[in-house]
Amino acid sequence: MQKVLIANRGEIAVRIARACRDYGVACVAVYSDADSDALHVSQADEAYALEGQRPTDTYLNIDKLLAVASRAGADAVHPGYGFLSERADFARAVQAAGLTWIGPDPHTIDALGDKVQARRIALKVGAPLVAGTQDPVRDANEVRAFAEQHGLPIAIKAAFGGGGRGLKVACQLDEIDDLYASAVREAVSAFGRGECFVERFLDRPRHIEAQIIADRYGRVVVVGTRDCSLQRRNQKLVEEAPAPFLDDALRQRIHTSAHDICTEAGYVGAGTVEFLLSADGTLSFLEVNTRLQVEHPVTEETSGVDLVLEQLRVADGLALSFNTTPAPRGHSFEFRINAEDAGNGFLPTPGTLETFQPPSGPGVRLDSGVIEGSRVSAHFDSMIAKLIVTGATREQAIRRARRALAEFRIEGVASVLPFHRAVMDHDDFTAAGRFAVHTRWIETEFAERISIAPRNATPVDASVLRTFVEIDGKRHQLGLPAGLLAGIKVNGTAAPALETATADEHSVTTPVAGNLHAWVVEHGASVEAGQVIAVMEAMKMETQVKAPCAGTLRIIGAPGHYYDACAQIGRVE
Repeated sequence: MQKVLIANRGEIAVRIARACRDYGVACVAVYSDADSDALHVSQADEAYALEGQRPTDTYLNIDKLLAVASRAGADAVHPGYGFLSERADFARAVQAAGLTWIGPDPHTIDALGDKVQARRIALKVGAPLVAGTQDPVRDANEVRAFAEQHGLPIAIKAAFGGGGRGLKVACQLDEIDDLYASAVREAVSAFGRGECFVERFLDRPRHIEAQIIADRYGRVVVVGTRDCSLQRRNQKLVEEAPAPFLDDALRQRIHTSAHDICTEAGYVGAGTVEFLLSADGTLSFLEVNTRLQVEHPVTEETSGVDLVLEQLRVADGLALSFNTTPAPRGHSFEFRINAEDAGNGFLPTPGTLETFQPPSGPGVRLDSGVIEGSRVSAHFDSMIAKLIVTGATREQAIRRARRALAEFRIEGVASVLPFHRAVMDHDDFTAAGRFAVHTRWIETEFAERISIAPRNATPVDASVLRTFVEIDGKRHQLGLPAGLLAGIKVNGTAAPALETATADEHSVTTPVAGNLHAWVVEHGASVEAGQVIAVMEAMKMETQVKAPCAGTLRIIGAPGHYYDACAQIGRVE
């Protein structure tokens, strides 16, 4: 390999760019309109516009990405995580274009990325597994039939996704229709495919995973374990390595199952095998993520293995630089730094980072996709950085984490820092000799009161106006931020002005900047206070819009439109 196209954005694109430099190859960044001045753009050797704002028009557009690769002379593609990273059709398209795909082979992504097929492989090698559907379900009626046969709760899961998107847990039969429809919508939006399957849901389990990496010489190595139980809405917030409070037999079973599943699938590259561990000790295979994980740094810190560098080596046809599972060296935590209001239901909060002052010192690592002054877009995931803290023991890592979190300052957008600080002072997570958290602990048992963050009243205009210039007689396209040209006409088009709605107690305003997906009640319908009346999509997650009071709904906003926070989309009169 000589030049790698990084088909992603944010902190993972920065992480890959750094690994490319360490490995000695050039790298190419791509960017949406909103990311034109993002950190990952400046970290690469070259950068090319994808011309658009939404994921489907940019980082999910295979034709655009391959066109950039050709234009830049890239000979390899690294997909990062999310977006197209687990799409076999993208891997095939990359290979068909004569480029090196830095990831598992397409047939492996098909076999393991499809969670239904992955279950079959797990059964074949004897991995632990709970009851589930053999194939994707066709409609909500099949979901209901499974629930009636196996009991509640059940999990409705996107067959071709991960990261908590397209995953819904049904605890009652009468909520299955809405949850199934929501899971399909999220899956289509995030992964381009909406197939879902169903399995029995283990209530209040721990989330344990094994990091693996394999080369083309038949070597599959389990690098270590992680615990990722601290989640909200099925998305991880805090991860640690190695997974604590596991006896040797259980840890070995996890290692063996992960190794056998990946060996059976002919795995090549980095991947993660995930399990659920219930309070009664039941261990069940969950899925295989056929890509690099967000939380890979905690495994790097405790194993001494640079996983991204190993990915590059494997893709280049080299053997792994190590042969066996490394002995853990210390303990590490990763805190996802999301632009979300932890005091207001973890609502995403796009905006401008007026202050971004991360911590430093012994045992502190920051993987960031932003700097002070960066814009946080509503079109993409809310994670802006990752804080990784490592100590010689779990107890030392906890103390260092408290210090690092206390030093961290973010202003301009809400962040989950207050939540992280509260968790690191909570006995359920930090007490010696016990581990009382589980995947629904935040929703069910975390009772710490976190103040609602001040709302950013100034929306971010991330649109780009395009025109052209001539240099030495050659036409070049020119893209300029719309805010820079406010009031100026370009090609006869005036730059759009953003307005914040004046709301009152009867106004239905957007709880977050994002796209209005659908109204779930009709214009003129009678509604009750607190009733869900619309669905927004922001930062790749669905958010409910509720009636502010009882009355008759008058719809103003149209589905499919993007709205800034505080925009008025209806009234209840």
